[in-house]
Amino acid sequence: MIFQDNVIKEYLKNVYFITGTPCGGKTTISRELAKRHNLLVYDIDEQFANHQKISNFAFQPFMNKVFKDADEFFNRTVEEYKEWLINSTREQLDFVLLDLIRLSQNKIVLCDCHLTVEEAEKYTEASRIVFLIKEPSNLIEDYCNRSDHRGFSDFINSASDIEKAKETCNVTLKTLNEKRCNDIKDSNYLWIERTENSTIEETVRKVEQYFGFEKRF
Repeated sequence: MIFQDNVIKEYLKNVYFITGTPCGGKTTISRELAKRHNLLVYDIDEQFANHQKISNFAFQPFMNKVFKDADEFFNRTVEEYKEWLINSTREQLDFVLLDLIRLSQNKIVLCDCHLTVEEAEKYTEASRIVFLIKEPSNLIEDYCNRSDHRGFSDFINSASDIEKAKETCNVTLKTLNEKRCNDIKDSNYLWIERTENSTIEETVRKVEQYFGFEKRF
């Protein structure tokens, strides 16, 4: 069944999207907002394993691709790795949208996700989405140092050639997110770039004001 975009937007009117690029602060900001305003956070990364269990290889082949170890995972070419990331995210999006429709019927939901500008135009209004971005170079060290990505850190450090694995990841994320950053900056959406001078309080305040949470709750 195919739903028109206006139908999906109507059913997602209680969902506020915090999206962007890796290490832009999506998880930190969404959780801080949820704590301040008693809101539900829906993190699509946390839901991947659940969605994978109910997926089907015939319809979601990238989500169901199995790698025997870190060497097989990281020894792909940058183009292969990028293709897998893009398509896994795209395949999961159907599950995400259905979850969000169910969860947001009678309450506000904050969605920590990876929507592109094109997807944002299809599924939500500009007033309900913010892009948090970071310059996409050397992201892996930041990623591995996060407590909520301990599993990924352990996995990449189990590779036979750790530095090569990290380099593959860094180049993949850089080539994938450079265009996304430019698309976001060229769009009419609100975007906030994380720098060494950024603070959680300042970013939360900007997002809070943009979404109107201060007046709404």
